[in-house]
Amino acid sequence: MFSSTEKQEIAEKVQQILRDTNHPELGDGEISFTLFVEGAENWSWADIKNNGAFIVDTLSEENQNNPTKARIRHNHITED
Repeated sequence: MFSSTEKQEIAEKVQQILRDTNHPELGDGEISFTLFVEGAENWSWADIKNNGAFIVDTLSEENQNNPTKARIRHNHITED
């Protein structure tokens, strides 16, 4: 439904909205959340999690410098 970039931007904004509440139970640092968005059709949806929830795996020094070979696992980003 949303591109990876759009999901990351939405996650940043949600993070800021939550942080701006200054709620004492949120604590300091990254706030973990999951946002489920339903689209107009039953096949149209998106899962969005805080940006700190994804893991970046690097395979080797060569791959770290080559974005086409680097393996990135976005546990929270579902490409619909």
